Amino acid sequence: MIPEERLEQITQRFQFLEAAMADGASGGDIAMLAKEYSDLRPVVEQILAWRRLLTDVAEAEDMLSDPDMKELAEEELPELRAKMPDAEHALQLSLLPRDAADVRPAMLEIRPGTGGDEAALFAGDLVRMYQRYAEARGWKFEIIEEQLTELGGVKEVVAHIKGENVFARMKYESGVHRVQRVPTTESGGRIHTSAATVAVLPEAEDVDIQVDANDLRIDTMRSSGAGGQHVNTTDSAVRITHIPSGIVVTSSEKSQHRNREIAMQVLKTRLYDAERQRIDGERSADRASQVGSGDRSERIRTYNFPQGRMTDHRINLTLYKLDQVMQGDLDEVIDALTADDQARKLAEMGQ
Repeated sequence: MIPEERLEQITQRFQFLEAAMADGASGGDIAMLAKEYSDLRPVVEQILAWRRLLTDVAEAEDMLSDPDMKELAEEELPELRAKMPDAEHALQLSLLPRDAADVRPAMLEIRPGTGGDEAALFAGDLVRMYQRYAEARGWKFEIIEEQLTELGGVKEVVAHIKGENVFARMKYESGVHRVQRVPTTESGGRIHTSAATVAVLPEAEDVDIQVDANDLRIDTMRSSGAGGQHVNTTDSAVRITHIPSGIVVTSSEKSQHRNREIAMQVLKTRLYDAERQRIDGERSADRASQVGSGDRSERIRTYNFPQGRMTDHRINLTLYKLDQVMQGDLDEVIDALTADDQARKLAEMGQ
């Protein structure tokens, strides 16, 4: 049961914010108040719905003592009581702490792991899978850094994904993705195992990370296309090294000015992600075992092509629809990961 005192605190805070905005706060204050008001509104709506249901149940129970209303009450009560578990669950979910980064765009980074050329080809398959998923959800998918192998595989891809709740949906994809299949270069028909790493980082805003120019080393260099071909005759590519952290970011667009913008955005995003992980680590000693932790050292998923199955090892979910998954049909597994994450948080909230 959810403590009524907590629900009352939330509704009173919501009413205070409503009154403060109506009275007319100053520019900076009104923006902060509006943000908190917007965040609390869906929670308060769930609280009101829950209280209405409790009132309806109480009124129906009172009607049982009235001979004229008893039959109607006996008919309504089972229906009302049946609604209570779902209503309470919805209210509990609304009370879970929100990840402020959930609504943000994301940077997607994909690199081959063990497996040589086959790993690079699989990394390319993952890029196309996520691009199709983004397109299906109406998001904008923009590749901002791409290094390809001579066989058409991927050495590294960094993509920017914009849209509604991008990080909330994509954050569970961070980790090691393993593939089991017969490579096109394998004449003996043997199944090979290789891997690629995926990192999904919430895009940083200027207010999140302040970078001291003295901490940066910026180099310009010639950019090259796949296989070292199509060498640009101007030194347009930019490499930025953040000296304190050792993070190195490159961008190879045609415009050097644009490359500086892209590289700085990627750098801030990586620094922001590092800070988020540091804070999360302090909050939970068991962080590495949690879904969505961003721990990219463990295998999270296997794509088995001979058997046509995809298995997510974090929640022991196996889907025999690998073709659809590789075409970007990821909602079923992401929904399951989201539900599992919510269940963990609800369990922690109840402790």
